[in-house]
Amino acid sequence: MNSLADFVIVSAMLFGIGIYGLVTKRNALRLLFAVEIMINAANLNFVAFGQYLPFASASPNALGQTFVLFSIALAAAEAAVILAIVVVAYRLHQDVDVSELKSMEG
Repeated sequence: MNSLADFVIVSAMLFGIGIYGLVTKRNALRLLFAVEIMINAANLNFVAFGQYLPFASASPNALGQTFVLFSIALAAAEAAVILAIVVVAYRLHQDVDVSELKSMEG
């Protein structure tokens, strides 16, 4: 059986991979993927802590899973907005390199 520490270690590794992706990549889509990896690391922590640390009751609860569902909904909305911005940037500049996009002017 897995312990809470195992989930926290995997989550920390995922978060580190996301930070590495944010720091080193310049492509807007890769930056989006790095942010999504970091959000998934936080979601894993929510579920793990919700499973292993019961809050104020002896009965099982779904508090961590509830937070994750809201987080997934917010991440989907965020991804839709960012992908729309990337499409507009590509139409204007024919590139999605964020270092080349100084402004959103045409």
